[in-house]
Amino acid sequence: MVKYQLTVLAISSALLSMFLPNVSFAQNKGTVQGKVVTTKNEPADNVSIGLEGTGYGTTTRSNGEFSFKAPSGSYTIIISYVGVERVEVPVTVIANQTVTVPQIVIKASLSQLTEVNVIANRANRFTRKVSTDVGKIPLDNLENAQSYTTISSELIKEQQLFTVEDALKNASGIQKMWDATGRAGDGGGYFTLRGFTTQTRVRNGIAGLVTSSIDAGNIDKIEVIKGPSATLFGSTVTSFGGLINRVTKKPYGTFGAEIGQSVGSYNLNRTTIDVNTPLGSDIAFRLNGAYSYEGSFQNYGKNRTFAFAPSLSVKASDRLSFLFEAEMFYGRSSAKPFFFFWSSPKDLGVTNANQLKIDYKQAYANDNVTSYSRSLNYFAEAKYKISDKFTSQTIFSSSNSYSDGPSPYYYLITDAIAMAAPYNAPDLPGEGNYILRNDQSTANSKLGAIQVQENINGDFNIGSMRNRVVFGLDFQRQNSHQIFLDHQYGYAPINDPNFDYGNFNKQAVDAVDPGTPYPYIYKTNTYSAYVSDVLNLTDKLIASVGVRVDRYENKGSYNVDGEQVSKPFDQTAYSPKFGLIYQPVKEALSLFANYQNGFVNPGVYTNGDGQPAVADLQNANQIEGGIKTSLFNGKLNSTISYYRINVTNVLRPLPNSPVFGQVQDGTQLSQGFEAELVANPIPAVNIVAGFSYNDSKFTKAADNVQGLRPNTAGSPYLANLYISYRLPQSFVKGLGVGVGGNYASNNKIINSISEGTFELPSYTLLNASIYLDRPKYRIGLTGNNLTDKHYYTGFTTVNPQRLRQFVLSASYKL
Repeated sequence: MVKYQLTVLAISSALLSMFLPNVSFAQNKGTVQGKVVTTKNEPADNVSIGLEGTGYGTTTRSNGEFSFKAPSGSYTIIISYVGVERVEVPVTVIANQTVTVPQIVIKASLSQLTEVNVIANRANRFTRKVSTDVGKIPLDNLENAQSYTTISSELIKEQQLFTVEDALKNASGIQKMWDATGRAGDGGGYFTLRGFTTQTRVRNGIAGLVTSSIDAGNIDKIEVIKGPSATLFGSTVTSFGGLINRVTKKPYGTFGAEIGQSVGSYNLNRTTIDVNTPLGSDIAFRLNGAYSYEGSFQNYGKNRTFAFAPSLSVKASDRLSFLFEAEMFYGRSSAKPFFFFWSSPKDLGVTNANQLKIDYKQAYANDNVTSYSRSLNYFAEAKYKISDKFTSQTIFSSSNSYSDGPSPYYYLITDAIAMAAPYNAPDLPGEGNYILRNDQSTANSKLGAIQVQENINGDFNIGSMRNRVVFGLDFQRQNSHQIFLDHQYGYAPINDPNFDYGNFNKQAVDAVDPGTPYPYIYKTNTYSAYVSDVLNLTDKLIASVGVRVDRYENKGSYNVDGEQVSKPFDQTAYSPKFGLIYQPVKEALSLFANYQNGFVNPGVYTNGDGQPAVADLQNANQIEGGIKTSLFNGKLNSTISYYRINVTNVLRPLPNSPVFGQVQDGTQLSQGFEAELVANPIPAVNIVAGFSYNDSKFTKAADNVQGLRPNTAGSPYLANLYISYRLPQSFVKGLGVGVGGNYASNNKIINSISEGTFELPSYTLLNASIYLDRPKYRIGLTGNNLTDKHYYTGFTTVNPQRLRQFVLSASYKL
C-alpha cells in the first residue's frame, strides 16, 4: 500500500511541475456568477462558459447557474453555437468581490446545446466535465466518488478512429483481448479492465448490446466506468472490472450536415454521413450512417459493414419531451485467426508467441468463409418535469442480435498428436508443431433483450444540505436462442509455404454435415429497485450512498426440441455502495474514496456428488481512494487512484473428483494503481495520457493455479499517450498534428503449474496524424502502427493484430 501512495505523490508532483511555470498564485481574483437560460426560459445545463482570450470559465449546473474565479480586469463572456447567434456579455471582475452578471439568454433550444462550439474555455478540447450516466445523476467528475474515463468525439475525430474498440486505446487501464466475432450474444469485442473481462454492452446508461465491431460514427463520447458497478447498472451488463458506456449523438434545432470519405491501406473504403434537420419548432431529426469495407493485412480476409443510427427528438410541452433512437448494424465478415491451445505450452515446447513460428501474414482460411451478423437496438425516452425539484425519466430499450455462418478458429497441436490422427496425417510433414482447423458456426442464432426503466431524479435541499437523488425501477428480460455447430477440418502445419491453407474454404465448409447442435436456449427476467443520494454535507464535503435490490429469475434451459435440460431457479441480490469526497480547493481538487459492489449469477454447476446444483451469488467488493483534479481553470484534469477488489464464492474444481465436481469457496484478488491526465499545459497543445498497473491472483483456487495470475487478467502494465498541437489561428487556421502510442507489458494467457506459462510479448505502438479542420471541410492523414510492429492480443488465445496502416480522410460540412 505504501508503494502505491508514494507513486501517487510522485506523479502528482510531476504533473503540477508541468504547469507551475505558467501559473500565478496571486490572490487578487474575484468571482463571476450568473445564470444561462434558453429563449423559452429553460435552464441551460452543462454549457461551457468563459472569458474571451483566457482559460477562465466553467460549465453551468443543472439549474443553469454558474460561478468561477478570475483575475481582476475587464472581459467579455462569450458563448457561440454552430448556426446560432453568438452571445457576448461584458463583465468587470473586482478582486475579492463577487459580480453577478445579468441573466444570459441563448437563442437556442435545449436540444441544440449538444452542438456547442465554445470560443472561450475550450482550450482543453478533449475534456467532458459532466456525466449524467455514470451516477444516473448529472454530476461533475470532481463530485463523483467513482473513477471513470471519458473519450470525447473530438478526440475520436482527430485520431480518425472508426470504431469504439479502437477509441478505447485512449483510456487508462483497459486492454483489448479479442476482436469482435459477430456471433449473436457474445460476439462483441472483449476487453480486460482491472483484471476482469468486459464488453461494450451499455448505451446511454442502459442495455445496448452490439455483437459486431461498433461503428463510432454515432458516438458523442465513451465512458469507461471503473470497478464493480452493480448498484446502478445491475449484473447483466457489467463485470467486476467495470463497464463501457457509449453516449450517442442527439438531434439539435438547426440544420447541419457532414459527408465524409476515407480510403486507406488494405483496401479500406469508408463513406459516412451525419445529417440533422429541424421538423418544426419543437421537433428535430438526425441520421448518422456509415458504410465500411476493409481487407486484411493477411493474405485472406475482408469485413463489410453498414451502420445506420436515426434519432428523433420531440418537445411536446414545456414539461414533457421525447427521444427516439435506433442503432442498426449489419455485417458480413471473414473470421480473424484465433489460436487456442489443445496441447499445453509445455508439450509444445514454447513459452511465448514468437516461438510458435506462426506465419503472421497467413489467414489460414480462405476469405470466402464468411458469416453474417446483425444487431438492432431501439430506444425510447420520455422526460417529464414534475416540478422545479423533480424530474421523471421513463426508458424503453430493445436489443436484438443475430448471426448465421461459419467462424473458423485453430488449435495448437504437437506433431505427435497430428501424426497419430486418423485423417489427413499421411499428407503432413513429420516435424514441427501443427494446427487443428476448426469452425464453430452459428445457425440462425439469436439473442433478444428488452429493458424498461423508470428514474425519478430530485435536486433539493434539506436544511443547508443539497441532495441529488435518483430512485429507479428496472426490468430486464433476455431471450436466448443461440445455436452453435462445431466441425473439424483436419490438421495443417503451422508454417509451411508449400501447404495450401486456402483449401479451408466455402466449398469445404458447405460439404460438411451440420452435425449435432449445441444450443443456448433460455429466458431470464430481472426485477430491480435502486436508490442513490449525493449529499453535500458542507461546501467542500460530499457523501454518496446507494443500494440495489435485484430479483433474478432463470426460467431454465432447453434443447432444440424444446425439452428442458436444467430447472428454473430464482435468486435475490443486494448491492450497496458508498462514496466520500473532500475538496480542499472547491471545483479544482477532490480527494475521493469509495466502496463498490458487484455480483453475478453463475447458474448451475456440478457438485462433488456429480449432481447439478444452483450456485450462490458470486460477489466482488472494491475499496478505492485517490485524487481528482481540474486545476488551473480546467487546464489540468487528472485522476490518480489505488483500488483493491476482493472476489468471493468463486467456483473451483474439486481435487481428484471422478465426476469433475466443483466447490464454491474460491477467492480472487485484484489490486492496482491508475493515473490519467487530460491537459492543456500551453496554448495549442493538448495531452491525453494514462498509466496503470494491475496485480491479480487466485487467493484460494485449485492447486494448479493457486497464487497465480488469471489468464484473463491481461498485461499488468499499460500506458497510453497522445499529444496534439494545433497551430495558432493567426498562422494556418485549423492545421494540426498529433502523435501518440500505446504500451502493454507481457500478457500471461496460459498460467498454471500443469500446463506451464505462455506469454504474449510486450509491445509498443506508435501512431500519428496531421489534419486541416476548417469551418466547411476537413482533411486528415493518419498512420497507425508506424513501426509495423508484429504483436498479439488474447486471453487463453494468440491473436495476430493489424500491421502498419495509413488512412486518408476528407469531409465536407454543410
